[in-house]
Amino acid sequence: MADDEDIDDEAVAAEWAAMAGADDDGDDGSVDDDTDQDAMAAEWEAMAGGSEEDEDSSGPSPGRVLDQDEIDSLLGFDGDGDAGEMTGIHALINSALVSYERLPMLDIIFDRMVRMMSTSLRNFTSDNIEVSLDNITSVRFGDYLNSIPLPAMLAVFRAEEWDNYGLMTIDSSLIYSIVDVLLGGRRGTAAMRIEGRPYTTIEQTLVERMISVVLKDMCGAFEPLSPVNFTFDRLETNPRFATIARPPNAAILIKLRVDMEDRGGRLEVLFPYATLEPVRELLLQRFMGEKFGRDSIWETHLATELWRADVDLHAIMDETTMSLREVMNLQVGQTILFNKSPSDEVVLKCGDVPMVSGAIGRAGQHVAVQIRQTAERLHVDDEN
Repeated sequence: MADDEDIDDEAVAAEWAAMAGADDDGDDGSVDDDTDQDAMAAEWEAMAGGSEEDEDSSGPSPGRVLDQDEIDSLLGFDGDGDAGEMTGIHALINSALVSYERLPMLDIIFDRMVRMMSTSLRNFTSDNIEVSLDNITSVRFGDYLNSIPLPAMLAVFRAEEWDNYGLMTIDSSLIYSIVDVLLGGRRGTAAMRIEGRPYTTIEQTLVERMISVVLKDMCGAFEPLSPVNFTFDRLETNPRFATIARPPNAAILIKLRVDMEDRGGRLEVLFPYATLEPVRELLLQRFMGEKFGRDSIWETHLATELWRADVDLHAIMDETTMSLREVMNLQVGQTILFNKSPSDEVVLKCGDVPMVSGAIGRAGQHVAVQIRQTAERLHVDDEN
């Protein structure tokens, strides 16, 4: 048995040696393998759209490789590496962000507010002030708080009728300019800015007075659309303490520019969409003249057609109440008594609404009613 096992081992060893020798001597096979690898590499490069740098690689690629342009396109960046149009992943992330274009009345409201602020701030500072509207955009509340350049003052105000809050941001340039103007600074000189210190009580008080003027003008701007009262709540210098909505929530940002000759700064007003929700239907309407969404031509046409409409009038001589038993027992020739005499007036009704009343008579071959009382007089008599 031992000899047989030795013979089997030697046979296996010889077979493995023959296979190894064939691999060592098979130069033609190696050439064929290299040729197959080169062909496969060329095929992978053609599939991946490989560049000139990829042509030097000799081995087959493990999978589909994206170039830099494809990666930028997927992430929503343009050719320079900057964020371009909202495409790819950025479009998916910001798909829930509603554009302010769906609220066209906001442009009209804040254009009106800019005109009112120019006059109010001139009276407030006794200086030549120009207010301009830069733009109206949609942002996420958390992103806006992180983008506020500090130092700045953040005023939280409350919309009483809407039962929600808004945010107003005044940058440092406007703060120092207002303080300089109100405290008698000379014209033609830029306001002095002292960085690295908190705002004093005097500065905060003066800014609060300016905020009150702006909030009053904003109330006037919204009044033709929906009367609302904006009240000042608190003044903060740290954005974390001015949180009035959750960071992912969408909001409307209105950027205003206040210029006072060589001085000035920016003022920004932010409304979360939840704040504007009570008047959303009103903000959706289109602006038609100074009446904020009302079409006077259509109103005139509708009134004209209403006056031309035909209505049916019924002359009610008298009414009485009977039970169903009495009605079912009525016989031919039976008489029903009413509490009316020939000289009493009859009432003309349109449906169930009394219109006029008068005496009944005859005009030629027709039965006529001489009108003596109008609908207003009938309603007064019924109430009495």
